Amino acid sequence: MAGVTKIVFLGASSASFGLSMFRDLFSTHDLAGSTLVLIGRNVERLTRAERVAKLLDEKAGAGLNIESTTDWRAALDGAEFVVHSTVIDRNRLWRHDFEVPRKFGIRHTLGENGGPGGLFFTLRTLPVVFDFVREMEQRCPQALFINFSNPESRIILALGQYSKLRSVGLCHGIFIAQSHVASILEMPHEQVEVWGAGLNHFQCLVQIRDRKTGADLYPLLREKEKIHDPEVEPLTRELFRSFGYWLGCGDGHVGEYLPFGWEAGEGGYNFGWDEGERAKLDRLIDDVLSGTQQMPDWWLMPSGERAVAVIASVLHDRKQLIESGVVYNRQVIPNLPASAAVEVPLVADMPAPRWKCLWWLTWRASTRCRLARCRMLWPN
Repeated sequence: MAGVTKIVFLGASSASFGLSMFRDLFSTHDLAGSTLVLIGRNVERLTRAERVAKLLDEKAGAGLNIESTTDWRAALDGAEFVVHSTVIDRNRLWRHDFEVPRKFGIRHTLGENGGPGGLFFTLRTLPVVFDFVREMEQRCPQALFINFSNPESRIILALGQYSKLRSVGLCHGIFIAQSHVASILEMPHEQVEVWGAGLNHFQCLVQIRDRKTGADLYPLLREKEKIHDPEVEPLTRELFRSFGYWLGCGDGHVGEYLPFGWEAGEGGYNFGWDEGERAKLDRLIDDVLSGTQQMPDWWLMPSGERAVAVIASVLHDRKQLIESGVVYNRQVIPNLPASAAVEVPLVADMPAPRWKCLWWLTWRASTRCRLARCRMLWPN
């Protein structure tokens, strides 16, 4: 059957991200007949995730074949797409990433993607990622590795340098930045169109336009920002006034890339809120599965993440715009190192021969829109 594929979801037992991925998988019929293999280490949580997936598939009529296993190696056989969202003891170790440097006088914002905290996170994450990657190189070398795990840029950088697998990182930071500027502009979120390029969590919005009229909204943003609540994103706004462009997706993330970023606040991540929200979601899932509560309507609505859009576009060769993705640079942004990992708009379609990729790159460099393609991820 055309359009049928095998998708392996590493980290499917996560309640929060797992449900987001399920919402996207089962709110479309583009993948009907495909096999979805859920991978997790905790058998109890994995079984629960499988039950949720089958319930959503049944309600939506998406037509996927759903399996689950703890044997991730065997599951990779014949996979065409591998979605990665694993993390090691996320909140406990992330606290250490933030708190240990502070004990030695290092002031920072989050300890996730930049500074010593980002380094600690990278050093414990990459060995796990490359366990998966080396197995993929043997069992499904043509598969596309879709990464959601942090530190996003460092994972994609390592894959670009040390693996021939095609890979892309996806992050919703561009939509957070869009929301911030829409709030200042006092315009509906969906009416504000943004184009960004740069580093993950440190993108520069090179264009902000009115989706209806095409008008440049930067002049209006400069006026509105002057009278907006001064407590909102002070670091981002100081950079905006200094350089004329809106950067990133909030002071916490932007501050990780700047030695003075801590001046906007050193509160770190709100772990208490995070753990409370995860506990509430766990209870909701248990109640829905036990039949004591109805399934919320939003469970069958897209989450806003873009992994399923990438999968469907590559599978059906649709050439669909993906607002933002992290790729190995290879001069996609000419004034950054070719060996960097950058976040740019993408067009997702079926991989093409390498000569065509190079032609596209040469052509792209002379265009205004400066898009990258998933096909550019063809190995060296």
